[in-house]
Amino acid sequence: MKKTSKFLFSLLMAGSVLAFPSCGDDDDPMDEVVEEGEKIVVEASAGGVGTTTWTSENTYILDGLVFVNAGQTLTIEPGTVIKAKPGEGENASALIVARGGKIRAEGTVAEPIIFTAEDDDLSSTTDLALDANGLWGGVIILGNATINRTGGEASIEGISTLETRGLYGGNNDNDDSGIFKYVSIRHAGTLIGANNEINGLTMGGVGRGTTIEYVEVFANQDDGFEWFGGTVNTKYLVSAFCGDDMFDYDQGWRGLNQFWFGIYNDNAGGTGGEFDGGSNPDDVQPFAIPTIYNATIIGSKTKAGQNAVMLVDNAGGKIHNSIFAEFTGGIVVEDVAGNVGDSRQRLEVGDLVFGNNIFYNVNNNTFAGIAGVAANQEYLLSHLQANNNRVTATNVLGGISRATNKGLNPLLPTGSAALTGAAAMPANGNNFTWIPANYVGAFNGTSNWMKGWTYLDKLGYLQ
Repeated sequence: MKKTSKFLFSLLMAGSVLAFPSCGDDDDPMDEVVEEGEKIVVEASAGGVGTTTWTSENTYILDGLVFVNAGQTLTIEPGTVIKAKPGEGENASALIVARGGKIRAEGTVAEPIIFTAEDDDLSSTTDLALDANGLWGGVIILGNATINRTGGEASIEGISTLETRGLYGGNNDNDDSGIFKYVSIRHAGTLIGANNEINGLTMGGVGRGTTIEYVEVFANQDDGFEWFGGTVNTKYLVSAFCGDDMFDYDQGWRGLNQFWFGIYNDNAGGTGGEFDGGSNPDDVQPFAIPTIYNATIIGSKTKAGQNAVMLVDNAGGKIHNSIFAEFTGGIVVEDVAGNVGDSRQRLEVGDLVFGNNIFYNVNNNTFAGIAGVAANQEYLLSHLQANNNRVTATNVLGGISRATNKGLNPLLPTGSAALTGAAAMPANGNNFTWIPANYVGAFNGTSNWMKGWTYLDKLGYLQ
């Protein structure tokens, strides 16, 4: 999600105004299911999908905004393929798990669950252009965890404010929206309004009782992942070749996270991490202070002004043991006169921490470049240096490639600087167990957890 910035350590572009379309036909008592041989079309309606199971022998076609209503549970078997019809605005197709509903989509390494466009012929790797995006909506999960919007709830972007099933937020930080594991979301992000697209996976007010692990978003037109408040934890996320930000959080998200990977195409994409805090006012609580360990985030290498991380609107966050590579811009921290409602304030009080990270080929490999060129950057520079952040012109990864030549190798080669210098892992808690990792980045030197289940692997990107 893009938004207008204020005075920053470096210059930012203004964002777009969100517009909300109306949802699909809500006159039907239940989502109508029409069988087409092995294809089952699921149409939007007020009744939702009901409590049901989608099985791997069928292909399911989303037609409109299809909801899992409150009190319903949608179970999706390993290996199931869900496609979605094209359309923009009120004709967009997406799957939305409403607040109080549950999804149990638990694939496996050998049989991931796939969400993709209707025209995607999965028997071929050449039927769609690899960078095809915006062909359908995406997946949205909503919950009852706390957010920092006035009133404690809001309408998720992409859904009409008149649609009550699009509301998220509440007072249960342990809320459980189900399981979403070993899932690949491809070619999504259709336009729903002027300069406004749906994210690959959107999470609004999702609680820490929910499991989000091993999820790939491939070639989404907008952000790969976006969190709007809540407390949901994540592990093993992949954002590949998306059109805007890889990872974006807003409205007081406080989840615990480990093992993220992101990569952009040449001269494409937005920000590696666009991290926002509150809105109306910016200093509303709870503050957005997620914890992120072991990310590997690779920029487009050539796109001018593409920042590795941008923090605005009083956003905090604790980012450790991560690699940021091939960005022309570095870390941007909002600095508002008087330190009222800005992310520099979060930095000064310890709610924003960068620790033991490596910046490879980021803005000429200098801390000055990483901090930006505007005034008042000395505090950020001091913080980066004091917390064992490093810059290097030497590649710390096995190989970086954006072609299907098996040249992308995010493992750490012998002698890599990322094999040393990692901070100790935090204590377990809040329904999260940290995986011991004495290295920097999302991968060690021997095991690639993206192999077997991601589209990146199927298409031949991974070595």
